[in-house]
Amino acid sequence: MADDPPLTHFDAAGEASMVDVGDKPVTAREATAEATVRAAAETVRRIREGSASKKGDVLAVARLAGIMAAKRAADLIPLCHVLPLDSVKVEFDFASETELRVLATVRVSGKTGVEMEALTAAAVASLTVYDMCKAIDRGMEVATVRLLAKSGGRSGDWSRGG
Repeated sequence: MADDPPLTHFDAAGEASMVDVGDKPVTAREATAEATVRAAAETVRRIREGSASKKGDVLAVARLAGIMAAKRAADLIPLCHVLPLDSVKVEFDFASETELRVLATVRVSGKTGVEMEALTAAAVASLTVYDMCKAIDRGMEVATVRLLAKSGGRSGDWSRGG
């Protein structure tokens, strides 16, 4: 483990520290994250058809929740920088009859990346689906919140699977 890169959110004394990005150049950065909602086939069918909730269109509300969450990531994650986001896109894919996939892509021209914003958007959008549908399916689960890809910045591009 001696060759492992240092954790950037700790100073030399091991104290939590916000990364200083003041000297970093502004570059175009993007990150995409996903979350999976697993539910009964009937619940997923009702989400797809728009008849799952008396509260409104589940996917429209979840999309807005994800966008709002990306913009508030710094309020939720202590060492996350406040960023003026250029774009937040939340999409849904019915991966199977029992799975709804939430994809969140965030872009910024900035000095630090937007991985946390994309992860927060995917997580909150999926939790919103759960909240709106829990009356018909308490057995739902939110699973596999993960980063799929990021680009830009000093560390360059990265994607799951290479």
